[in-house]
Amino acid sequence: MRRIGYPAAVALSIGGFLLAIAGNVLVPQVAAVEITPVRVGDWLVNFNGLYRMVLGAVVLGYLLDALVSRGNEKNRNAFVHGAPLRFAVGIALLAWDVLGTKTQVFVQPFFPGPAQIVGAFLEEGDFILQNTLYSLRLYLWGYLLGAAFGVGTGILIGWFPRAYYWISPVLRFSGIIPAVAWMPFAMTLLPTPFAAAVFLIVICVWFPVASVTAQGVQSTPKVLFEAARTLGGDTRYLLFHVAVPNALPQVFQGLSTANAFAFTTLVMAEMMGQPGGLGYYINMAKIWSAYYKVFAAILVMAILFSAITKVLNIIEARALRWQEGLLSKQGEVA
Repeated sequence: MRRIGYPAAVALSIGGFLLAIAGNVLVPQVAAVEITPVRVGDWLVNFNGLYRMVLGAVVLGYLLDALVSRGNEKNRNAFVHGAPLRFAVGIALLAWDVLGTKTQVFVQPFFPGPAQIVGAFLEEGDFILQNTLYSLRLYLWGYLLGAAFGVGTGILIGWFPRAYYWISPVLRFSGIIPAVAWMPFAMTLLPTPFAAAVFLIVICVWFPVASVTAQGVQSTPKVLFEAARTLGGDTRYLLFHVAVPNALPQVFQGLSTANAFAFTTLVMAEMMGQPGGLGYYINMAKIWSAYYKVFAAILVMAILFSAITKVLNIIEARALRWQEGLLSKQGEVA
Protein backbone atom coordinates (compact mmCIF):
# COMPACT_ATOMS: atom_id res chain seq x y z
CA MET A 1 0.00 0.00 0.00
CA ARG A 2 1.39 3.37 -1.04
CA ARG A 3 2.22 5.59 1.93
CA ILE A 4 0.13 8.75 2.21
CA GLY A 5 1.14 12.08 3.70
CA TYR A 6 0.14 13.23 7.17
CA PRO A 7 -2.37 15.90 6.04
CA ALA A 8 -4.02 13.35 3.75
CA ALA A 9 -4.14 10.87 6.65
CA VAL A 10 -5.93 13.44 8.82
CA ALA A 11 -8.40 14.20 6.01
CA LEU A 12 -9.09 10.49 5.46
CA SER A 13 -9.48 9.82 9.20
CA ILE A 14 -12.24 12.39 9.62
CA GLY A 15 -13.58 12.51 6.05
CA GLY A 16 -15.60 9.33 6.20
CA PHE A 17 -17.32 10.35 9.44
CA LEU A 18 -18.03 13.83 8.10
CA LEU A 19 -19.68 12.21 5.06
CA ALA A 20 -21.70 10.02 7.44
CA ILE A 21 -22.91 13.15 9.27
CA ALA A 22 -23.76 14.83 5.96
CA GLY A 23 -25.62 11.73 4.78
CA ASN A 24 -27.70 11.62 7.94
CA VAL A 25 -28.61 15.29 7.53
CA LEU A 26 -29.19 15.42 3.76
CA VAL A 27 -30.65 12.03 2.83
CA PRO A 28 -34.43 12.21 3.32
CA GLN A 29 -36.24 9.77 5.58
CA VAL A 30 -38.08 7.58 3.07
CA ALA A 31 -39.13 4.68 5.31
CA ALA A 32 -41.81 5.20 7.93
CA VAL A 33 -39.77 5.38 11.13
CA GLU A 34 -41.08 6.92 14.32
CA ILE A 35 -38.67 9.68 15.35
CA THR A 36 -39.68 10.84 18.82
CA PRO A 37 -37.58 13.58 20.45
CA VAL A 38 -36.55 13.05 24.06
CA ARG A 39 -35.85 15.87 26.49
CA VAL A 40 -32.25 15.89 27.71
CA GLY A 41 -31.88 18.77 30.13
CA ASP A 42 -33.09 21.83 28.24
CA TRP A 43 -32.75 20.17 24.82
CA LEU A 44 -35.07 18.03 22.73
CA VAL A 45 -32.95 15.39 20.97
CA ASN A 46 -33.99 12.57 18.65
CA PHE A 47 -31.89 9.58 17.71
CA ASN A 48 -30.59 11.26 14.53
CA GLY A 49 -29.36 14.22 16.53
CA LEU A 50 -27.64 11.99 19.07
CA TYR A 51 -26.07 9.94 16.27
CA ARG A 52 -24.63 13.08 14.69
CA MET A 53 -23.26 14.12 18.09
CA VAL A 54 -21.51 10.76 18.44
CA LEU A 55 -20.00 11.06 14.97
CA GLY A 56 -18.91 14.62 15.78
CA ALA A 57 -17.22 13.37 18.95
CA VAL A 58 -15.38 10.74 16.88
CA VAL A 59 -14.19 13.45 14.47
CA LEU A 60 -12.94 15.60 17.34
CA GLY A 61 -11.25 12.58 18.89
CA TYR A 62 -9.33 11.81 15.71
CA LEU A 63 -8.34 15.46 15.30
CA LEU A 64 -6.97 15.45 18.83
CA ASP A 65 -5.19 12.16 18.15
CA ALA A 66 -3.66 13.70 15.03
CA LEU A 67 -2.33 16.67 17.02
CA VAL A 68 -0.91 14.46 19.78
CA SER A 69 0.62 11.93 17.38
CA ARG A 70 2.33 14.50 15.21
CA GLY A 71 5.33 14.92 17.51
CA ASN A 72 6.10 11.21 17.90
CA GLU A 73 7.33 9.24 14.91
CA LYS A 74 5.95 5.89 16.07
CA ASN A 75 2.51 7.32 16.87
CA ARG A 76 2.50 9.35 13.66
CA ASN A 77 3.23 6.27 11.55
CA ALA A 78 0.48 4.35 13.35
CA PHE A 79 -1.98 7.19 12.73
CA VAL A 80 -1.12 7.34 9.02
CA HIS A 81 -1.34 3.55 8.71
CA GLY A 82 -4.86 3.46 10.16
CA ALA A 83 -6.26 6.38 8.13
CA PRO A 84 -7.72 4.36 5.18
CA LEU A 85 -9.45 2.00 7.60
CA ARG A 86 -11.03 4.92 9.47
CA PHE A 87 -12.30 6.36 6.20
CA ALA A 88 -13.78 2.97 5.27
CA VAL A 89 -15.55 2.76 8.65
CA GLY A 90 -17.12 6.18 8.07
CA ILE A 91 -18.34 5.20 4.59
CA ALA A 92 -19.71 1.92 5.97
CA LEU A 93 -21.65 3.87 8.60
CA LEU A 94 -23.01 6.15 5.87
CA ALA A 95 -24.21 3.19 3.80
CA TRP A 96 -25.62 1.45 6.88
CA ASP A 97 -27.52 4.57 7.91
CA VAL A 98 -29.05 5.01 4.45
CA LEU A 99 -29.97 1.34 4.00
CA GLY A 100 -30.92 0.63 7.61
CA THR A 101 -32.69 3.81 8.75
CA LYS A 102 -33.46 6.15 5.84
CA THR A 103 -34.78 3.60 3.35
CA GLN A 104 -34.90 0.41 5.46
CA VAL A 105 -33.75 -1.78 2.59
CA PHE A 106 -32.42 -4.12 5.27
CA VAL A 107 -34.96 -6.53 6.78
CA GLN A 108 -36.61 -4.91 9.78
CA PRO A 109 -36.61 -5.01 12.74
CA PHE A 110 -33.61 -7.33 12.65
CA PHE A 111 -31.10 -4.92 11.06
CA PRO A 112 -31.73 -1.40 12.37
CA GLY A 113 -29.56 1.52 11.31
CA PRO A 114 -26.80 2.97 13.50
CA ALA A 115 -28.87 6.03 14.38
CA GLN A 116 -31.64 3.79 15.72
CA ILE A 117 -29.11 1.80 17.76
CA VAL A 118 -27.73 4.98 19.31
CA GLY A 119 -31.33 5.94 20.06
CA ALA A 120 -31.54 3.10 22.58
CA PHE A 121 -29.22 5.07 24.85
CA LEU A 122 -31.52 8.05 24.49
CA GLU A 123 -34.59 6.04 25.47
CA GLU A 124 -33.21 4.13 28.46
CA GLY A 125 -29.60 5.07 29.02
CA ASP A 126 -29.98 4.73 32.79
CA PHE A 127 -31.24 1.16 32.48
CA ILE A 128 -28.40 0.23 30.11
CA LEU A 129 -25.89 1.74 32.54
CA GLN A 130 -27.43 -0.17 35.43
CA ASN A 131 -27.11 -3.47 33.56
CA THR A 132 -23.59 -2.60 32.41
CA LEU A 133 -22.49 -2.04 35.99
CA TYR A 134 -24.08 -5.34 37.02
CA SER A 135 -22.15 -7.14 34.26
CA LEU A 136 -18.93 -5.40 35.22
CA ARG A 137 -19.34 -6.35 38.90
CA LEU A 138 -20.09 -9.95 37.98
CA TYR A 139 -17.16 -10.08 35.58
CA LEU A 140 -14.66 -8.61 38.05
CA TRP A 141 -15.63 -11.00 40.84
CA GLY A 142 -15.37 -14.04 38.58
CA TYR A 143 -12.29 -12.99 36.62
CA LEU A 144 -10.20 -11.82 39.58
CA LEU A 145 -11.03 -14.88 41.70
CA GLY A 146 -10.41 -17.20 38.74
CA ALA A 147 -7.09 -15.50 37.96
CA ALA A 148 -5.95 -15.73 41.59
CA PHE A 149 -6.89 -19.41 41.85
CA GLY A 150 -5.37 -20.09 38.44
CA VAL A 151 -2.01 -18.51 39.20
CA GLY A 152 -1.92 -20.19 42.62
CA THR A 153 -2.78 -23.59 41.17
CA GLY A 154 -0.30 -23.17 38.34
CA ILE A 155 2.55 -22.33 40.72
CA LEU A 156 1.58 -25.25 42.94
CA ILE A 157 1.53 -27.93 40.23
CA GLY A 158 4.43 -26.40 38.33
CA TRP A 159 6.75 -26.44 41.35
CA PHE A 160 5.69 -29.45 43.46
CA PRO A 161 5.65 -32.85 41.67
CA ARG A 162 3.26 -34.34 44.23
CA ALA A 163 0.77 -31.52 43.70
CA TYR A 164 1.09 -32.05 39.96
CA TYR A 165 0.33 -35.76 40.39
CA TRP A 166 -2.93 -35.14 42.26
CA ILE A 167 -4.22 -31.87 40.80
CA SER A 168 -3.21 -32.11 37.14
CA PRO A 169 -5.80 -34.82 36.26
CA VAL A 170 -8.56 -32.70 37.81
CA LEU A 171 -7.36 -29.69 35.84
CA ARG A 172 -7.30 -31.60 32.56
CA PHE A 173 -10.74 -33.10 33.18
CA SER A 174 -12.42 -29.82 34.10
CA GLY A 175 -10.69 -27.94 31.28
CA ILE A 176 -12.40 -29.88 28.51
CA ILE A 177 -15.90 -29.22 29.92
CA PRO A 178 -17.51 -25.90 28.89
CA ALA A 179 -18.15 -23.74 31.95
CA VAL A 180 -21.86 -23.34 31.15
CA ALA A 181 -22.27 -27.13 31.41
CA TRP A 182 -21.92 -26.65 35.18
CA MET A 183 -24.87 -24.24 35.23
CA PRO A 184 -27.49 -26.70 36.58
CA PHE A 185 -25.20 -27.70 39.47
CA ALA A 186 -24.19 -24.11 40.19
CA MET A 187 -27.81 -22.90 40.25
CA THR A 188 -28.78 -25.77 42.58
CA LEU A 189 -25.85 -25.78 44.99
CA LEU A 190 -25.02 -22.08 45.29
CA PRO A 191 -27.27 -19.69 47.23
CA THR A 192 -27.83 -16.96 44.60
CA PRO A 193 -27.79 -16.64 40.79
CA PHE A 194 -24.96 -14.10 41.17
CA ALA A 195 -22.80 -16.60 43.07
CA ALA A 196 -23.59 -19.27 40.46
CA ALA A 197 -22.47 -17.00 37.61
CA VAL A 198 -19.30 -16.04 39.49
CA PHE A 199 -18.54 -19.74 39.94
CA LEU A 200 -18.90 -20.38 36.19
CA ILE A 201 -16.55 -17.50 35.33
CA VAL A 202 -14.04 -18.69 37.92
CA ILE A 203 -14.06 -22.16 36.33
CA CYS A 204 -13.50 -20.88 32.78
CA VAL A 205 -10.67 -18.55 33.91
CA TRP A 206 -9.00 -21.01 36.26
CA PHE A 207 -8.14 -23.66 33.68
CA PRO A 208 -6.18 -21.66 31.04
CA VAL A 209 -4.39 -19.52 33.64
CA ALA A 210 -3.37 -22.53 35.74
CA SER A 211 -2.20 -24.51 32.70
CA VAL A 212 0.08 -21.86 31.21
CA THR A 213 1.38 -20.76 34.63
CA ALA A 214 2.44 -24.34 35.38
CA GLN A 215 4.14 -24.58 31.98
CA GLY A 216 5.97 -21.33 32.62
CA VAL A 217 7.24 -22.46 36.02
CA GLN A 218 8.30 -25.88 34.69
CA SER A 219 10.12 -24.36 31.71
CA THR A 220 12.44 -22.21 33.83
CA PRO A 221 16.03 -22.88 32.63
CA LYS A 222 18.11 -24.82 35.15
CA VAL A 223 20.99 -22.43 34.65
CA LEU A 224 18.93 -19.70 36.35
CA PHE A 225 18.37 -21.91 39.40
CA GLU A 226 22.07 -22.76 39.56
CA ALA A 227 23.03 -19.09 39.38
CA ALA A 228 20.55 -18.22 42.14
CA ARG A 229 21.84 -21.04 44.39
CA THR A 230 25.39 -19.84 43.83
CA LEU A 231 24.31 -16.44 45.13
CA GLY A 232 22.79 -18.05 48.23
CA GLY A 233 19.15 -18.30 47.20
CA ASP A 234 16.98 -20.75 49.14
CA THR A 235 13.95 -22.68 47.84
CA ARG A 236 11.53 -19.83 48.49
CA TYR A 237 13.81 -17.42 46.64
CA LEU A 238 14.13 -19.82 43.70
CA LEU A 239 10.35 -20.06 43.43
CA PHE A 240 9.30 -16.42 43.81
CA HIS A 241 12.35 -14.66 42.37
CA VAL A 242 13.33 -17.05 39.57
CA ALA A 243 10.53 -19.43 38.53
CA VAL A 244 7.54 -17.11 38.90
CA PRO A 245 9.16 -14.15 37.07
CA ASN A 246 10.18 -16.54 34.30
CA ALA A 247 6.55 -17.66 34.02
CA LEU A 248 5.08 -14.13 33.84
CA PRO A 249 4.89 -13.96 30.01
CA GLN A 250 2.91 -17.21 30.00
CA VAL A 251 0.77 -15.99 32.90
CA PHE A 252 -0.30 -12.91 30.95
CA GLN A 253 -0.91 -15.03 27.88
CA GLY A 254 -3.28 -17.14 29.96
CA LEU A 255 -4.95 -14.06 31.45
CA SER A 256 -5.56 -12.67 27.97
CA THR A 257 -7.08 -15.94 26.75
CA ALA A 258 -9.17 -16.26 29.90
CA ASN A 259 -10.48 -12.73 29.43
CA ALA A 260 -12.27 -13.77 26.23
CA PHE A 261 -13.59 -16.97 27.85
CA ALA A 262 -14.82 -15.02 30.87
CA PHE A 263 -16.71 -12.52 28.74
CA THR A 264 -18.42 -15.27 26.75
CA THR A 265 -19.39 -17.13 29.92
CA LEU A 266 -20.58 -13.89 31.51
CA VAL A 267 -23.06 -13.17 28.74
CA MET A 268 -24.30 -16.76 28.57
CA ALA A 269 -24.78 -16.88 32.36
CA GLU A 270 -26.72 -13.61 32.30
CA MET A 271 -28.98 -14.94 29.57
CA MET A 272 -29.73 -18.07 31.63
CA GLY A 273 -31.11 -16.68 34.87
CA GLN A 274 -29.45 -13.50 36.10
CA PRO A 275 -31.63 -10.62 37.41
CA GLY A 276 -29.50 -8.07 35.56
CA GLY A 277 -26.60 -7.56 33.19
CA LEU A 278 -26.19 -6.99 29.48
CA GLY A 279 -27.19 -10.57 28.66
CA TYR A 280 -30.36 -10.08 30.67
CA TYR A 281 -30.98 -6.82 28.81
CA ILE A 282 -30.56 -8.59 25.45
CA ASN A 283 -33.12 -11.21 26.48
CA MET A 284 -35.63 -8.53 27.45
CA ALA A 285 -35.11 -6.61 24.20
CA LYS A 286 -35.40 -9.80 22.13
CA ILE A 287 -38.77 -10.65 23.70
CA TRP A 288 -40.17 -7.31 22.48
CA SER A 289 -38.38 -7.58 19.10
CA ALA A 290 -36.48 -4.39 19.96
CA TYR A 291 -33.39 -5.47 18.05
CA TYR A 292 -31.91 -1.99 18.03
CA LYS A 293 -31.58 -2.40 21.80
CA VAL A 294 -29.91 -5.77 21.28
CA PHE A 295 -27.33 -4.08 19.03
CA ALA A 296 -26.89 -1.32 21.62
CA ALA A 297 -26.05 -3.93 24.28
CA ILE A 298 -23.63 -5.64 21.89
CA LEU A 299 -21.96 -2.27 21.27
CA VAL A 300 -21.53 -1.76 25.01
CA MET A 301 -20.06 -5.26 25.31
CA ALA A 302 -17.55 -4.53 22.55
CA ILE A 303 -16.49 -1.27 24.19
CA LEU A 304 -16.27 -2.91 27.62
CA PHE A 305 -14.23 -5.86 26.33
CA SER A 306 -11.87 -3.54 24.44
CA ALA A 307 -11.37 -1.38 27.54
CA ILE A 308 -10.64 -4.39 29.76
CA THR A 309 -8.23 -5.79 27.17
CA LYS A 310 -6.47 -2.42 27.01
CA VAL A 311 -6.09 -2.36 30.80
CA LEU A 312 -4.63 -5.88 30.74
CA ASN A 313 -2.16 -4.84 28.02
CA ILE A 314 -1.05 -1.84 30.07
CA ILE A 315 -0.53 -4.01 33.16
CA GLU A 316 1.36 -6.58 31.09
CA ALA A 317 3.61 -3.92 29.53
CA ARG A 318 4.32 -2.55 32.99
CA ALA A 319 5.04 -5.95 34.55
CA LEU A 320 7.19 -7.13 31.62
CA ARG A 321 9.03 -3.88 30.96
CA TRP A 322 12.28 -5.72 31.65
CA GLN A 323 11.73 -7.60 28.36
CA GLU A 324 12.14 -4.45 26.25
CA GLY A 325 15.87 -4.25 26.79
CA LEU A 326 16.26 -8.01 26.36
CA LEU A 327 14.31 -8.05 23.08
CA SER A 328 16.19 -5.04 21.72
CA LYS A 329 19.53 -6.72 22.47
CA GLN A 330 18.36 -9.91 20.78
CA GLY A 331 17.35 -7.84 17.74
CA GLU A 332 20.80 -6.22 17.61
CA VAL A 333 22.49 -9.63 17.78
CA ALA A 334 20.25 -10.98 15.01
